This record gives sequence, structure tokens and C-alpha cells, in this order.
Amino acid sequence: MSSHRVAGAPRRAAGVALAVALAAGSAVAVPAGTAGAQDGGKGYLFREPIVQFSLRGGYAVATAGSDVFSFSTQHLTLDKRDFSSGTLGAEMAFRLSRRLDLALEGAYMGRAAPSEMRDWVDNDDLPIEQKTDFRRVPVTASLKLYLADRGRSLGEYAWVPSRFAPYVGVGGGAMWYRFRQAGDFVDFETLDVFRDRLETSGWAPTAHAMAGGDLTLTPHVGLTGEVRYGYGRGNMGRVSEGFEGFDRIDLSGATVTAGLFFRF
Repeated sequence: MSSHRVAGAPRRAAGVALAVALAAGSAVAVPAGTAGAQDGGKGYLFREPIVQFSLRGGYAVATAGSDVFSFSTQHLTLDKRDFSSGTLGAEMAFRLSRRLDLALEGAYMGRAAPSEMRDWVDNDDLPIEQKTDFRRVPVTASLKLYLADRGRSLGEYAWVPSRFAPYVGVGGGAMWYRFRQAGDFVDFETLDVFRDRLETSGWAPTAHAMAGGDLTLTPHVGLTGEVRYGYGRGNMGRVSEGFEGFDRIDLSGATVTAGLFFRF
């Protein structure tokens, strides 16, 4: 009976010693010279995280390749860059395996740009002014494949995150869009100036591919960055009379974003 108690004591003592060493930030079982490169700084989690929440902001470049954009840049003082905008988004990613996540995402992109008729003025030689508003709201799901391990377990007691984990991914979903022009316009048949609001909006399918990476700051928090290209084309949907006859609206474009992530 006494020999059984003596044999069990070293095992319990070893477990307590390992936990204390980790809590003190000791680089237990990490070769000298590699801890800073491989692990995400000091600290650890008691289990491997299963959810990661991210908030991102950046810039969305609109391809603006359909004829409604060509018509606008031809007759109004707009350029293609006027349809690009800032973007804000959020993502909730659920771990499916050691390197694979299912991510649910939502984002907002939108900008209103003032303009004038390029070649026309009104009867008082004043500019004929209007405002163009282009908004996109994608709601998507993605599969994210990490190209390196996001962390490693130290026995039964801790999970240590990696410093940096790059990933690639693909996905798809739906995008709400609205293209609106409001103000004064010229009737090219009568040359009359009239006031109107032309608008099209609706939902369209979308698909995307992306690449990015996560940089650990603490076991729970880090920085994330991503480059994404999304493709989509929408019907002109609900249209005002002025948009009749246009082809499907181009919703494609690239986004470059950065932000914070939180592990749980």
C-alpha cells in the first residue's frame, strides 16, 4: 500500500510542476532560439480554441465593368474609382479540423459621389448636378484552409498558439446591392433638364477567393489581414424608367482588409 502512494506522488508532483512552469511563462519543451519564432509570445490556453471572431476594415475596389457604370462615367463627371469605397466586416469562424475552418461573414461597402453633367449646363450656365450612391452588402460562408499549424498542445495542460498562420479559402453567398442616382439630368431628345431619382436594388449570388494570415499578439487576441476577390452580377431588379435596357450590374471587386481577431 505504501509503495503505491510513493509511486503516485511523483506523477502528481510532475503535473503540478509543469502547470506552474507554464503559468510563469516558462518555455517548457521549446528548443532554445525557436520559442519566439514558433509560438505566439508568452502565454497559453487551457484547451485548443474552437471559435474565432474577427472585425476588419479596409478598402473595396469595384470592378464597375457593366454598362450602367460606363454610361455614368461617359455622361457624368465620375471615374471608376468613384464606385470604390471603404469596407467594414465581421466574421465568425468555427474550427472543423486542425487546419480547416467554416467562416460566416458579413460586410458593408458603400459610397456616395457628387457629379455634374460633363457636356451640359442649365439655362443659367450653372452645372447640372446629381449624386451617385453605390452600396454592396455581401453575406457569405467560406472554407478557410490554414497552411501551417495554428498552435500546438503541451501534454494535457496547455495549447500554445503559433506566432503566424497563413491561410487560403473559397466561398460564396448572396449580396444585396443598390445603385442610385438622384438630382438633375438632361433629356437627350428634348434637351430639357429634369429632376429624378433613378434606382436599382436587389439580391444576387456571389462567389469569392481569398488569402490572408493571422498574427498572434496574446493567446486570445491577434491581428488578421486578408486580400479577397469577389465575383457577382445582379439583375437590374426594381428599376426606374431611366435604367431600362441596361445589362446586369457588375458587383465584382477586390477588397484589402485588416483587423483584430479573438479566440474562444
